[in-house]
Amino acid sequence: MEIYGTLGPSCADREILAGMLEAGMTGIRLNLSHTTVREAERALDEIRCAEKLCGLHAGLLMDLQGPEMRIGVLREPMQLNPGEKVRLHAEGIPLEESVRREIEKGDRLLLDDGRIELEALSGDEARVIRGGCLKSRKSIAIEGKSVQGPALTQMDRENIRDAVAQEIDAVMQPFVRSEGDLREVRQALDDCGGKTVRLMAKIENLDGVRHLSDFFGHADEIVIARGDLGNAVPLWHLPCVQKEIASRCRMAGVPFMVVTQMLSSMEHSAVPTRAEVSDIFNAVLDGASSLMVTSETAVGEYPVEVIRILARTAGDAVQYRESGGTGRCGF
Repeated sequence: MEIYGTLGPSCADREILAGMLEAGMTGIRLNLSHTTVREAERALDEIRCAEKLCGLHAGLLMDLQGPEMRIGVLREPMQLNPGEKVRLHAEGIPLEESVRREIEKGDRLLLDDGRIELEALSGDEARVIRGGCLKSRKSIAIEGKSVQGPALTQMDRENIRDAVAQEIDAVMQPFVRSEGDLREVRQALDDCGGKTVRLMAKIENLDGVRHLSDFFGHADEIVIARGDLGNAVPLWHLPCVQKEIASRCRMAGVPFMVVTQMLSSMEHSAVPTRAEVSDIFNAVLDGASSLMVTSETAVGEYPVEVIRILARTAGDAVQYRESGGTGRCGF
């Protein structure tokens, strides 16, 4: 069982990273939607120092930006309150022109993995339905619409080249829509000497769900990325979609990872909810070969404790799974 954390301000220190490795972390993700490989070189050096401190290895996983839609950079975090109107341009919420062109009156806009919801009044203005504090570079989705873009941006290609030079272990491609997306990423890796780098396909939209079988011959691992996937379908359908993807991966013999809000409450709490540990346990029983946390370690207050809970819960689940469901859970 692979246990991944996500690199960020809360854990960009060798002592903390060493603690995470000792707690059970086997790999760490660098989210390239918020930085570049070159900008993260110091943090990557800290990972290597942490490995030497504790004598354990951390696999490096690079999560590309890909065709994911995100807002631009805000001057400061923006508090959005229900009922207020907000502009959809540089003076309000900055959006790329390609995104704004797709927005029509009445569209439901989901920001930051759906934590914030807006109703479009036009392509330039929206009303806040569900408010919150919005920060730079957070995701945006238009419910029921797929905005097409290239599988790889120019920045993605530069990051792939630099990542291969850093001897990374795997690359995640977000929002995979077709096997052509994976072929493009694989070719970019091969062209710069990354033939042995593993390729993971993130399932985050309905195109990815519908074409899942096409990915099995091109991806080394499937990633059930529940954040944006939970925006692509009604939230109450998400567990069913997760189970279906897991089932199809098991039948095809393709490993899969489950990610997003595994231990969300632990961003600010040293103890998880009972629902969260049950979610982790059930993901392993469904056959997951990898689990990953994101903001819990990147910006949360308890990164080491997060990994400890994730690893211990997953370890118990593996034992139970391997017993054929007949284990007594140690008591």
